[in-house]
Amino acid sequence: MTSYETPVPADADAEPQKSVAEVFGSMHTNNFPDLLRQLGGCLLVSTYQAGKLVILRPDGPSINTHYRQFNRPMGMAADTQRLALGTAIEIAEFRNMPAVARRLQDPPRHDAVYLARRVHISGAIDIHEMAWDKHGDLWFVNTLFSCLCTLDMRSSFVPRWRPRFITHYATEDRCHLNGLAMRDGKPRYLTALGESNEPQGWRKNKRNGGILIDMATDKVIARGLSMPHSPRWYDNKLWVLESGRGKLVTIDPKTGVKTDIASVPGFARGLDFLGPVAFIGLSQLRETNAFTDIEITDDNADRQSGVWAVHLETGKTIALLKFTGAVQEIFAVQAIPGVLFPEIISEGELLGSSYALPDEALREVGFTPPSAADGCTAPATQTS
Repeated sequence: MTSYETPVPADADAEPQKSVAEVFGSMHTNNFPDLLRQLGGCLLVSTYQAGKLVILRPDGPSINTHYRQFNRPMGMAADTQRLALGTAIEIAEFRNMPAVARRLQDPPRHDAVYLARRVHISGAIDIHEMAWDKHGDLWFVNTLFSCLCTLDMRSSFVPRWRPRFITHYATEDRCHLNGLAMRDGKPRYLTALGESNEPQGWRKNKRNGGILIDMATDKVIARGLSMPHSPRWYDNKLWVLESGRGKLVTIDPKTGVKTDIASVPGFARGLDFLGPVAFIGLSQLRETNAFTDIEITDDNADRQSGVWAVHLETGKTIALLKFTGAVQEIFAVQAIPGVLFPEIISEGELLGSSYALPDEALREVGFTPPSAADGCTAPATQTS
């Protein structure tokens, strides 16, 4: 195992009296950096408990764990061009402006720089998973109102679908709708922790009351799941994390038949893929966590949190990164194929001096050469 910590600003530490290593420590298997390089991507990890978005990026023989602070970050969607992140009361959207990389370090090492572009205030709706459809519209799970939503310019959110057993919209988290899987560019499969139409009704049977819903037919296709999260359609299969058992499973969307593929030593939540490898988020189960009276609690004495890499064909863990400090609970794991060393910028001087312009306008932009005397640089300008 190799340990590595990325320095973070002192004001970002939850406990300033401790060292960075104590507060945001991690360790990983020696093969994790090369695995990401071979697969050609990096990972983003959201932890609402620690208030961080963590970038896992290969850096020589180590994984560079790069922390960015947000207010309760949870669901996210990302690709080479954009990033969306759901937080306590808003959805933040970023665009990749790689031309900014030359202003971050000399020589430049970042192959993507995601700059904040806009923020949508949704209100405190307990946003869970999100994804873009084939038209570029962002869909997200509104857990508090038990529905699936999109955005417009006037509304906090636009309800587009709710399970048939939910009779009306209410701030009552009736079924704990949480996971969203896209198929053929459209929202298709969703997970919930209970088939309930009562306020907080899902809590009555957390151990095996979970369900998987096919949005296209509005039918429950699998019941009896132990706290399901993170449904995904990948490689023509429907994957789900059965968090309460610490299992990665496939479920036949026609019959509902479940097949165990892999086991991980903790509460599994957050899933994405690069090639033949699944990256699974693990969270500790603390005594104060509402999710402790489930099967995995009986075999979770080590209380691990981190990201486990599982080979899909064999179901074996082939690499892992374990958080050893303040990061105890993970919500989402997002792979970005084609990007190895990104940066995410949500505040600071660069936002005021970096500009994205349409192609036709960019062709008419000219810059005054930077002064060698003052060492300034021209603003980074890029097509949108």
